Amino acid sequence: MPMLSEKAVVLGLSGGIACYKSAELVRGLVKEGANVRIVLTRAAQEFITPLTLQTLSGNPVSTDTFDLTQESEIGHIRLADSAEVLAIAPATANVIAKLAHGIADDLLTTVALATRAPIVVAPAMNVNMLQNRIVQANIERLREVGMHIVDPEEGFLACGYEGEGRLASQATLIEAIKIALTPQTLAGERVLVSAGPTREAIDPVRFISNRSSGKMGYAVARAARRRGAAVVLISGPTSLEPPPGVEHIPVTTAAEMREAVLRREPWASVVVMTAAVADYRAANPARHKIKKGDGTLSLSLEQTNDILSEVGARHRAGRLLVGFAAETEHGIEHARRKLREKRLDLIVLNDVSQADAGFDVDTNRVWLIGAEGEAEGWPLLDKEEVAARLMERVAGTRKPKAKVQAEGRTRRERALES
Repeated sequence: MPMLSEKAVVLGLSGGIACYKSAELVRGLVKEGANVRIVLTRAAQEFITPLTLQTLSGNPVSTDTFDLTQESEIGHIRLADSAEVLAIAPATANVIAKLAHGIADDLLTTVALATRAPIVVAPAMNVNMLQNRIVQANIERLREVGMHIVDPEEGFLACGYEGEGRLASQATLIEAIKIALTPQTLAGERVLVSAGPTREAIDPVRFISNRSSGKMGYAVARAARRRGAAVVLISGPTSLEPPPGVEHIPVTTAAEMREAVLRREPWASVVVMTAAVADYRAANPARHKIKKGDGTLSLSLEQTNDILSEVGARHRAGRLLVGFAAETEHGIEHARRKLREKRLDLIVLNDVSQADAGFDVDTNRVWLIGAEGEAEGWPLLDKEEVAARLMERVAGTRKPKAKVQAEGRTRRERALES
């Protein structure tokens, strides 16, 4: 089930040209199953109509605090109470200033001050306005009280300037909403994830590789980031976009993967090795393209370094090491041996011989095996759900349950209770 399925998302639009992008944001949220309610400021209605957004969301659009019809049907307090997350995109300098100083003079700011839900704020404005010290101070104030700020992007702006100030992309905004909805149970943790395949050259145009798409590793990186961790993703060649907010280190060969992992491993408190690293490489790669001949061709191979074993041998107190095992037979037996030999804390086993699990697909059917060899089978799940469950398990092993629950609450929730 998609993470946003049936989630109550209130989307507020303030008056900037970036309002036109919010139509696609609404479509994206609805596509992921969210129940989207929209609040438009008076200025926002100069850029986009309520009818457009009502058609896309399937819900009435709210515009006026004192409209008796809207108040009887929805009401600003009902909006505030029903929201599981409030996202303001675009957020102008004006609405940011109001939020920073507790001003509630329209429906959007009234809802923002009344809600107990997490608030995501996505600034979008002229680059010079954004860089104004007053605007920056107001944005920092919103961070301090626990609001989630989605930094604008750089590029060509509607006003003719070029620089920072463009509304963040739809993918970044939706990811920020998901982060706001996720308990921050990995806050303070530093998670290193390896993902994807490696490529070992045979000649300048050919290589040895495998069927790994990188989807599982990217899902793990995304799940860790959503739970508040600082995340580094070391990835072999894939067609995937790195998750927003994650440091991405691209590599190609097993040797490059090894160098990157060993260099960043001392930084990490949690290491999750999902990469399908080549076990062998060409012993003597050809300097020029090998021409087709009349007979057969023999290729001499040599083993690559076992990166997971090297990381396991660098045991550090307090560090959690998670490995992945892709097997086609005797999976649990092989995974348990790998767990022991490589000194892992957890190992995730998947049978890649199954058509609906493993490489190239969006789903996985895995076994989670703990340090004592105990095996827990999970049903067929989307890889995003597998990653979410794995990170939930990792968070549970990192901190006592009571502390996890306390830290899962946002600063804003704690401030409201004080």
